[in-house]
Amino acid sequence: MEIRRTPLVSPSLGTARDLLQYHFGPAHAPRRIVIQSSVHADETPGMLVAWVLKRRLAELERDGLLRSHIVVVPVANPVGLNQRVSGSLIGRFDTDSGQNFNRQFLDIASLAGDRLEGQLGRDEARNGMLVRKAIVEALGERAPRTELESLQLALLRLAAPADIVLDLHCSLEGVLHLYTHARAWPAFEPLARYLGVGTSLLCDDSGGHSFDEALNLGWSRLIERFGDHPIPAAPLAVCVELRGLHDVTHALAERDADAILQFIALRGGIAGGVTPPPDLIREPVPLTGSEQIDAPCAGVLVYRAALGASVKPGEPIADIVDPLSDAVTTLVASIEGVLFTRRVVRYVHAGAMVAQIAGATPFRTGPLLSP
Repeated sequence: MEIRRTPLVSPSLGTARDLLQYHFGPAHAPRRIVIQSSVHADETPGMLVAWVLKRRLAELERDGLLRSHIVVVPVANPVGLNQRVSGSLIGRFDTDSGQNFNRQFLDIASLAGDRLEGQLGRDEARNGMLVRKAIVEALGERAPRTELESLQLALLRLAAPADIVLDLHCSLEGVLHLYTHARAWPAFEPLARYLGVGTSLLCDDSGGHSFDEALNLGWSRLIERFGDHPIPAAPLAVCVELRGLHDVTHALAERDADAILQFIALRGGIAGGVTPPPDLIREPVPLTGSEQIDAPCAGVLVYRAALGASVKPGEPIADIVDPLSDAVTTLVASIEGVLFTRRVVRYVHAGAMVAQIAGATPFRTGPLLSP
């Protein structure tokens, strides 16, 4: 194992942070895998999974079983970990700019596209190498101005040379689910099987330009721009939502780490036997088919539908109780699907997200991700 540090832009006199990465396996292996956790710094389940993975990968490296170069970033957002208000961790939004840490990553297609003009030919493998080289060089030339920019740039620079990127997150309360690009789904279907993912949501462009989407969408746009030249669909990135904020146990972390290692072995990154993946729990659905239920008023939130429940239009999801006026407002589903996320705090203000339902029929347009 090799530990590397990437210094971030210092936001203030006497203050500096580093992004730590743990490298395993052959440095010049033909394939590279990056696993990062907690870009939203308050989402801690992935940190524990990354800790388990570090120990397991160290053992596999010692036994000479690693065939890929694997990078683990257990704390992908040291900036957010230091943001607290009255003792509560505020790790989703940068308190300086108000920006969501996992939104508005750089557009790598715009950065690298012009560099590729006149360079691509008919050899898909060579084109893939040229695209990757152009992206790496373009990112290497960027000069970040702020700590947030330097953090996002450092994460992209780590991921740009990779073939597979796992971005570990979690919901407030949620079933285990994932988000990825439609082109990437065939590669990640076995991961969904190993993990026991309850819902998989596919989208080509959600409008938020999150980390995983910046990679997948960037390559997709370059494939479209240079349509006369074959370009492989890589890197493949996925956002894995490891249940909810409070689902932090040794048992779950061990289980999830096992699933990720099985997936890596299936991809040829670990030598030895491979356990066939179990059956898929549910087929993937479009993110455009998901419904977000928001609170029309303030009050005490009482859920009437369980996480993971299959619901139908008109079915009650939750009540909002006003203990002052005695009013009870019942929120119902408008689509058929699976209730995959819920709110943690049982008090809501008007406009707050209450739940999300994954449906199979597309109906939404515009920005698709929550703030």
